[in-house]
Amino acid sequence: MHIDYNSMSKQKHFQSKLSRISGSNYADVLSRARTIYAVYRRKTKRNPYVRSPYFKKDKIFLSRFWSHIMEKRINPRTKRLKYYACCLDLLGNSTCEPTIKPDPGDANRRFYRFYGRSADGYEFIVQVVEEIKTGNKFLISCFPPGHRE
Repeated sequence: MHIDYNSMSKQKHFQSKLSRISGSNYADVLSRARTIYAVYRRKTKRNPYVRSPYFKKDKIFLSRFWSHIMEKRINPRTKRLKYYACCLDLLGNSTCEPTIKPDPGDANRRFYRFYGRSADGYEFIVQVVEEIKTGNKFLISCFPPGHRE
């Protein structure tokens, strides 16, 4: 998927109150991200989620993020996991308009890209996929600009 960096500069960013997860070691970043995820996992007996004001308080399910992130190599995985706390803050609080694109391979899916900035000044992108037939939304990824999705 191609990222249009010119449209990103025109896009309204959500200013997160949280900083990126600190650490350069994959194990440290992963354990901190899993600790954050555990808070959401403990709130429900089923699939963990965050409610999004942009989607009128619909649930965005979080578990698909982990299967997607584990497909990446260690270095990109570490860079993406650093934004996990900011990503959840964005999903839970942002009303900023995302870019919306249909999935070219599946007419039943739609991608939403939200743009944010961490408290320590780093920009990031959060990608959510919606299955149109069911209306379910899933967090797919979070990454800094310049990473290939």
